[in-house]
Amino acid sequence: MTIETIGIVGCGLMGSGIVEVCARSGFNVLVGEMNEDLLKAGLGRVRKSIERAASRGKISAEEAEATLRRIRGVADLQDLAPADLVIEAITENPEPKKMVFRTLDAVLRPEVIIATNTSSISIAALAAVTGRPDKVIGMHFFNPVPVMQLLELVRGILTSDETLATAQEVGARLGKTTVVAKDSPGFIVNRLLIPYIIDAIKLYEAGLATKEDIDAGVKLGLAHPMGPLTLADLVGLDTTLAVADVLYEEYGEPRFKAPPLLRQMVTAGLLGRKSGRGFYDYRE
Repeated sequence: MTIETIGIVGCGLMGSGIVEVCARSGFNVLVGEMNEDLLKAGLGRVRKSIERAASRGKISAEEAEATLRRIRGVADLQDLAPADLVIEAITENPEPKKMVFRTLDAVLRPEVIIATNTSSISIAALAAVTGRPDKVIGMHFFNPVPVMQLLELVRGILTSDETLATAQEVGARLGKTTVVAKDSPGFIVNRLLIPYIIDAIKLYEAGLATKEDIDAGVKLGLAHPMGPLTLADLVGLDTTLAVADVLYEEYGEPRFKAPPLLRQMVTAGLLGRKSGRGFYDYRE
């Protein structure tokens, strides 16, 4: 089917980036949030990012205005009914996601694909609460969405060839490079990333080196664009912990077990860039 209108559920850090990329790529975008305050904050984040791109010459002022005109916010998921594809991008928690999927399944036309931006949760488990498991797929974007070129597509056991092909076509239109993974917790990227971040936190927790030296060692010694603790702050320590817990529960391997420091920081509200403090202080 032809995709002209994309619905996005959730306009937080990831959702707002997905909204921006979809609108900049020419799609009409319906943005659904749980209440008016969250919707206002999310749309404000999108507008600020688009205006910043225009001020830096990445897009013209005319393109920025055209992009903003393609975006419409709704505070009721029932209003996503006109969408040709919906991407869920709420918190990394299976039960709220299942609630969204049940609602979308009742609201959307039978042929509409429901995708999830999950970075670790089973696609089959989300598909099972719908009457269209063949039209459920993972579309895992990376933060910051307008910058990162990868789109990880995750195929559930019942995801159809047609659904995968449509997701690949949408990814190409968004200017992303798509990779396809089977429905296994962590998929490709987080299956590799989470143990790496966990090991870095353990090194810091054990006092082996300062956070600055750990990050500098990886940047300069391994040619990474940023160190693991800076990356954890960017991803969000709460998201990192949630994914680690899913992986540890599924596989039971020590390399996926979150260190106490990570859990303590999340409990204290030190979530990284999104909260202003994580391993580093971003409040200034």
